[in-house]
Amino acid sequence: MQLDDAGNFIIQRLKTELPGHLVYHNADHAKDVYDAAKHIAEAQGIAGEELTLLLTAAYYHDSGFLIKAEGHEEESCRIARETLPYYGYTRDEIAKICGMILATRLPQSPQNLLEEILADADLDNLGRDDFFIISERLFLESLYLGKAATKDEWNGQQINFMENHRYFTKSAINLRQAKKDANLGRIKVQV
Repeated sequence: MQLDDAGNFIIQRLKTELPGHLVYHNADHAKDVYDAAKHIAEAQGIAGEELTLLLTAAYYHDSGFLIKAEGHEEESCRIARETLPYYGYTRDEIAKICGMILATRLPQSPQNLLEEILADADLDNLGRDDFFIISERLFLESLYLGKAATKDEWNGQQINFMENHRYFTKSAINLRQAKKDANLGRIKVQV
């Protein structure tokens, strides 16, 4: 498996082919999720082939936005199935990658540890200091896509989302839960 080459390929596509209004679901997000997945995986003791599959899934998890926003996870799997054989991935490996990608679909429903790690990595920013910067990007993208009309509506959606979200891995809980709770408290003060 050629992780670096497969990752560089999809990152380049995301940089050059995504529409400009996708200011959150873009190459930067893919790289951010890759970094978070690697960090959580190392804390969970994941290495070797499992780590390679996880990091590949992180790179490809939102590549379906190249095709469409709704149902992008399935499109991400299609892109992975079409692309990854050229980088030495087998059918079985790609099936595991697709399982991880589909585990990021909301509401998240991971079925194993690797899927839990990717689900946690995808929403790692909820419990970080840069949450409000990243949230603003997602708000702007949501405005464009008609998923939010005002900042107040957005804040309400964020509160509902964060109250219903949970991290799955012990590592993500230990790393991010307290800051996520603090970020949620800051949003509640704004409404």
